[in-house]
Amino acid sequence: MLGSTEHVQAVLDDVSTAPIPEAEKALFAFVDRLNDAPGDVRREDVERLKAAGWTDEAVYDAVSVCALFNFYNRWIDGTGVQGLSPALYERSAKRMAAGGYLPAPPSGSPPPSSSGEPER
Repeated sequence: MLGSTEHVQAVLDDVSTAPIPEAEKALFAFVDRLNDAPGDVRREDVERLKAAGWTDEAVYDAVSVCALFNFYNRWIDGTGVQGLSPALYERSAKRMAAGGYLPAPPSGSPPPSSSGEPER
């Protein structure tokens, strides 16, 4: 999906018909369930993800991201901290849809190693 605003919009419109791999559809369904009824998530839900090709680490990451977004939203709502303005939120969403969550490295930075760790 990275770099394709059409794919992102298709997922937002209806993940079940979006032109993405079935494994990604399974992950989105899992996260929806985790958001809607966290107490109903069972080992079988995780096993379905693993059968679709997701690793334990990927499932852990998905659960963590879901939990953090829920935390941030409740923290902002509960404390009255101002969230992003609608215009800034839209700009941020477009940036993430095109380039992911990581900011671009500073100009002149060496590329990361194949392990994902910076060269030392």
